[in-house]
Amino acid sequence: MEINRNDTILVTGGQGFLGHFVCKTLNEKGYENVVPLGGTKDGVDLTDPFVTEHVFMRHSPSVVLHLAARVGGIGANKDNPGKFFYDNMSMGMNVIEMARRFSVKKLVLTSTVCSYPKFTKVPFKEEDIWNGYPEETNAPYGVAKKALMEMSQAYHKQYGLMGVTLVPVNMYGPRDNFDPQSSHVIPALILKVQEAIDNGDSEIVVWGTGEASREFLYVEDCAEGIVSAMERYDSPEPVNLGTGREIKIKDLVVLIASLMGHSGKIVFDASKPDGQPRRCLDITKAQKEFGFVAKTDFTAGLSKTIEWFKNDIRCSI
Repeated sequence: MEINRNDTILVTGGQGFLGHFVCKTLNEKGYENVVPLGGTKDGVDLTDPFVTEHVFMRHSPSVVLHLAARVGGIGANKDNPGKFFYDNMSMGMNVIEMARRFSVKKLVLTSTVCSYPKFTKVPFKEEDIWNGYPEETNAPYGVAKKALMEMSQAYHKQYGLMGVTLVPVNMYGPRDNFDPQSSHVIPALILKVQEAIDNGDSEIVVWGTGEASREFLYVEDCAEGIVSAMERYDSPEPVNLGTGREIKIKDLVVLIASLMGHSGKIVFDASKPDGQPRRCLDITKAQKEFGFVAKTDFTAGLSKTIEWFKNDIRCSI
């Protein structure tokens, strides 16, 4: 399906962490009518079907990239299971239904690695998504995203809506969420290390055993993958976006501490949850179907993230 440079492309969550870089990538590729939609703080509440309908009536998009989501780390998921389920489910349902009603020619949904079963054979293959229940802490969020993938596929079968579902791993990079109440693992660890440096603490206490592993995708690489899928992938079957490389949390903490110049002791609080034991994706499908290969070296990406944090976040505190 050809996407034209003058097509109106609506990007929900377009002013957020990932959305900023997706819009930047679209602009750099010469797309002329990119609409970066704000969120609830900007008065755009996609959990409301009437608001969502108004957005589609106002912009008449040809393509929709649905990036808007209610997200957070283990703590935020644990404290807000109902809100995470409801907000993600209702936003996605409203966007999919309006994409059908307004005859959008392509809808791209960003799902989550949290949709995979808690104990999935590594590397995670797309066909394994339905082979079990997600890790309990993230389950409401993961199940909501998985249900939206099913809804998109059902709409494709019944109405012919071309809905593409992408399954990215944990993202990181500049402009990430550094709110200690809702941040993901890399921003949370950067905050912990910086706090230890500022306070002169000789040790850092980290949630969990440190034995869990995670795969991380630099946000600009993820944006490139999303735009490539928009341009080149025409199937309702899900596709993973990642690097295919995992790192244990204990090694991640050491790496971040080293990059930030902290050499103190690292203590793991095993009374706190690890979350899913391992996360690492099979990335062959994305490379085969639309040529996506992540380019950013992990240490280099971490260094850029830390530099942005020091220049933009710490300076504003």
